[in-house]
Amino acid sequence: MPLLLSGVLSILQGIAGIAKDRLFGVPRHYEYRFDLTSWGWIHLVVGVALVIAGAALLRAVSWGRAAGLTIAAISLVTQFMFIPYYPLWSISVMTLDLIILWGLARLATT
Repeated sequence: MPLLLSGVLSILQGIAGIAKDRLFGVPRHYEYRFDLTSWGWIHLVVGVALVIAGAALLRAVSWGRAAGLTIAAISLVTQFMFIPYYPLWSISVMTLDLIILWGLARLATT
């Protein structure tokens, strides 16, 4: 379920980025500074992948756990790189991604 929530939040973040919403700040001196539309598409793709992995995990598909771990890790990295644009949102989704990674890794050991 947290995978689906993280996916929906990333999709909403992506839509806002693609629409060039005034919600996000634009840092001046930042190494990973992309066009806001590019960040929007990145978050949209990652969000859709999270939703697909979450649905696969709920259906107990064999590749669901591995996909969930991989996509949650990718989401964690992209949210970390997005912190200068909207810190509160990014840190919240990063926390959710860490909970997902911990839960899926814990599930893998039992």
